[in-house]
Amino acid sequence: MDAIKKKMQAMKLEKDNAMDRADTLEQNARDANARADRLEEEVRNLQKKIQQIENEFDTCQENLMQANTKLEEKEKALQNSRKRSQGLLKQIMATPQIQQGGLLDVLKKKMRQTKEEMEKYKEDCEELQKKLHMEVMRREEAEAEVAALNRRIQLLEEDLERSEERLGTATTKLAQASQAADESERMRKVLENRAISDEERMDSLESQLKEARFLAEEADRKYDEVARKLAMVEADLERAEERAETGESKIVELEEELRVVGNNLKSLEVSEEKARQREDEFKEQIKILTARLKQFYVLKEIAD
Repeated sequence: MDAIKKKMQAMKLEKDNAMDRADTLEQNARDANARADRLEEEVRNLQKKIQQIENEFDTCQENLMQANTKLEEKEKALQNSRKRSQGLLKQIMATPQIQQGGLLDVLKKKMRQTKEEMEKYKEDCEELQKKLHMEVMRREEAEAEVAALNRRIQLLEEDLERSEERLGTATTKLAQASQAADESERMRKVLENRAISDEERMDSLESQLKEARFLAEEADRKYDEVARKLAMVEADLERAEERAETGESKIVELEEELRVVGNNLKSLEVSEEKARQREDEFKEQIKILTARLKQFYVLKEIAD
C-alpha cells in the first residue's frame, strides 16, 4: 500500500509539473503572439510611413522634373536671349553712336534679369535635389527598418512554432500522466476494496478462532471435570475394596455397590470417550482455523 501511495504521489507530482509546464508554454505562446501583433502593428505603421515617404518622393521627383523643365526652358530662353542679344549687338554696332548707349543699357538690364532668373532656378533645382536625396535616404532607412522587423517577425514566428511544439509535447505528456494517474487511482480503489474484504475475512476468522478457543476451553473444562469425577470414583472404589477386605459380611453390599460404581464408571468412560472425540474434533477445527489464519496473514502481507 505504501509503495502504491508513493507511486501515486509521484505521478500526481509529475502531472502537476506537466500542467505547470503547459501553462508556462501557453503563456510564452501568448507573449509571442502579443509581440508578433506589436511587430505587425509597427510594420503597418512603417508601411504607412514608407507610403507617405514614397508619396513625398514622387512629389519631389515631380517638382524636380518641373524645375528641370523650367530650367531647360530658361536655358533655351537664355540661348534665345543670347541670340537676340547678339542680333541686337550687331544692330547696335550698325546704329549711330548716340543710339548705341541706350540699346546697350536695355540689353545689359535684360541680361541681368535673365541671369538672376537662371540662378534662382538653379538654386530651386539644387534645393529640390537635396530634398530628393533626403527622401531617398529616409526611404532606404524605412526599408531597412522593415527588413529588420521582418527578420524579427520571422524569428518570433519560429519561436512561436517551437513554443507550440513544446506545448503539444507537454499536452501529450499531460494526457499520458492523467491517464496513468486515473489508472493508478483505479488500482488503488481495487486494492482498497480487496484490503477491506481481506480485513472483513480476517475479522470473521478471528471470531471463528475465538469461538473455537472457547469451545476448546469448554471441552478442556468438561474433561477436567470428568477426570476429577473419575478420580473420585476411583477413590471410592479403593475405599470400597478396603471395606471388602475388612468385612466379608458386607461383600454382597459391596458387590452391589461395586456394580453400581461399575455402571457409573462405564457411563463415565462413555462420557470420557465422547469428550475425547469432541476434543479431537475441536483440535481439528483449531488446526483448520489456524491454517486459514496463517493463509490470511500471508495474503495480507502480499497485499501490503
